[in-house]
Amino acid sequence: MKPKTYEEFEATLDQYALPSDWSEPLKSLWFDAKGDWESSHDIAQEIGSPMGSWIHAYLHRKEGDKWNAKYWYGRAGKPFPEYSLEEELKVLVGANL
Repeated sequence: MKPKTYEEFEATLDQYALPSDWSEPLKSLWFDAKGDWESSHDIAQEIGSPMGSWIHAYLHRKEGDKWNAKYWYGRAGKPFPEYSLEEELKVLVGANL
């Protein structure tokens, strides 16, 4: 079942398996929140939409690759964030609920 709030999303992080009925962006964010950057990135780079670009940007920002992150923020039509990675994850999850 798809979460309705960030708190519900967060409550799924102790599960071993990803809920299969979630959208690809939400799946990507779930893997990131669980500490699996690679799986999150693999999904994000296959999402051919501004949301996929935004998640991709966030992941490269998290990785510390500011140049690549800026490129993907541009593709997403988003400015480079002035807030924390933790806050951006919450914003991204909220945008996908």
